[in-house]
Amino acid sequence: MKPPDTPPEGRPLFDHVEVAVPGAAIGPVVGLFAAGVGVLAGLPVEVTLTLALAMGGPIALLGAGYCVLLARGVFTIGSVAPLALYWLVGFPLVRLFDSYAVAQVVGSDTVLGEPLLSFLALQAMLSFGFTIGFLWLHERIAPRWLLRIRGHNPVAAALVERYMEHADHLNRRRGPQRPRRKSSNTSP
Repeated sequence: MKPPDTPPEGRPLFDHVEVAVPGAAIGPVVGLFAAGVGVLAGLPVEVTLTLALAMGGPIALLGAGYCVLLARGVFTIGSVAPLALYWLVGFPLVRLFDSYAVAQVVGSDTVLGEPLLSFLALQAMLSFGFTIGFLWLHERIAPRWLLRIRGHNPVAAALVERYMEHADHLNRRRGPQRPRRKSSNTSP
């Protein structure tokens, strides 16, 4: 499951950008969720749109960064702890940017209703939950995307190979599987 010592040949920048798509795609999902919460809370349209963009944009950039770092071998596939450290820094900064953007739109001089360190500490605690959600969603999107582009993208092909080795390792660790019983419920 070790990444190659040298990056594969190809169009390095474009290949990495293409590999970053699944992580970047999580940003708009976060933005839509933030917008949905804003609508349910009855916030004005401009505040709701600001929430969506100020959360979704930075999350998309950090998500894309995660994918590139994963492809470069900085992160191992499925590892929670290193990703939790990544979001321990990233998530509070995104939330701080989001709070600042909303304060600008509303015309408020006060960005935070609490001391900065308290705000950052709370966001750091919440970042672990975000890490789990991000990793879960990423591991559902990325392998399918990588399989789709691996034919023309050597970075994706190398990452698919690592995913396959990881899956093989997990299967060996589980041990032999018992055969599944056929369901007695046979409906036409």
